Amino acid sequence: MPHIVFSNNGELKAPSNKDGVDFKFIAKSYNISETPKKTEYKIGVSNQKRDFLLTLKDNKENKIIKADKVTRVTPVTIVKDALNTYVKHTDANVIFSNTNNFSQKQEPPKEYLKDIEYFVNEFQTNNEIQIEIGFGSGRHLLYQAHNNPDIQFIGIEIHTPSIEQVLKQIKILNIRNIIIVNYDARLFMEFIKSNSVGKIFVHFPVPWDKKPHRRVYSNDFIYEAKRVLKFTGTLELRTDSRKYFDFCVGLLTNLSSGKIEIDINKDLPISSKYEDRWKKQNKNIYDVTLHSFTIDKEIEPNKDFSFDKISNLIKIFENLPQKSILFDDFFYHIEDFYLIENEKDSGLIQVTFGSFNRPLSKYLIIRNGIISYYQGEPIPTSSNIKAHNKMKEILNNDYC
Repeated sequence: MPHIVFSNNGELKAPSNKDGVDFKFIAKSYNISETPKKTEYKIGVSNQKRDFLLTLKDNKENKIIKADKVTRVTPVTIVKDALNTYVKHTDANVIFSNTNNFSQKQEPPKEYLKDIEYFVNEFQTNNEIQIEIGFGSGRHLLYQAHNNPDIQFIGIEIHTPSIEQVLKQIKILNIRNIIIVNYDARLFMEFIKSNSVGKIFVHFPVPWDKKPHRRVYSNDFIYEAKRVLKFTGTLELRTDSRKYFDFCVGLLTNLSSGKIEIDINKDLPISSKYEDRWKKQNKNIYDVTLHSFTIDKEIEPNKDFSFDKISNLIKIFENLPQKSILFDDFFYHIEDFYLIENEKDSGLIQVTFGSFNRPLSKYLIIRNGIISYYQGEPIPTSSNIKAHNKMKEILNNDYC
């Protein structure tokens, strides 16, 4: 994490500009608990058209300014530049710095790697979609895409080395019908249109026998899978874990409609290196396939992340709940409060909220009573929307 330690410095005035870096505001931590906390500052910065926060702490003997973890931006040189500009702007006496590496080396473009915002706002295709969840080394995904050039494949994976390996193979093999996304598959399906997917492959997922809540398969996942599947589309599980197989069969056989097909040690045209190893060990490979015969209505995701205007920010700070508020499929937790200096009813509220599987940390920024999300609105998953509405509700309570 880039940071600078210094012994003393002059006062930073905000708003101000130095060498192209805008210092927009200074927010001071507001302690509402009985336990004393060290004062901390959040400095709102804009550099190269990117907004983020710097964190300033006073540790008695010296001070430290560093990148804020929640508002990270890339490349990191943008943040390093802002940190260096801060100490220059305030004539700080620097004791230590790790911000002098200004290598401008850029990663090669990854035209087949998309972030989740792409699927929320841009993704369109007239072709059938097929999705592979947790593609690992990519053997199966690459084989299917190479042999089905008219199908749009989406590979979902959270293991970065696997993603890098498959991106290299896509380029080497000149495959043009794969999109890769690093995201939680349990949430991803919300952004795919109903009745648009021919097949969903879930091959050798992590069994999570000791933490079954982390499994890809759940009632909610199967519901979303059925919604996006075309008429006669399939959801295909392949696993070497008998416990996982039994668990998934139990979920699928409780559905109100559909056809279930089960195979043991079925040969596929392509197999992963792990499957090859398990076969040499004479382990059984289990397949269970759900055939969907329903047509679902298209859903329009709710993208309303607005707030009502508030007044008396101090009173709000003092009355907001200080522990996690948990519901069946989402939560929210108010982390910290900051008051923006020299502005009435202005401050920051740090929150963590959304899905238990993929929690999101953000800041709410309040400027003269108007609330918005710092660095832009969250991804409009159903869990994020539900958590937002609950936060909006408590901010609008009578005591606020």
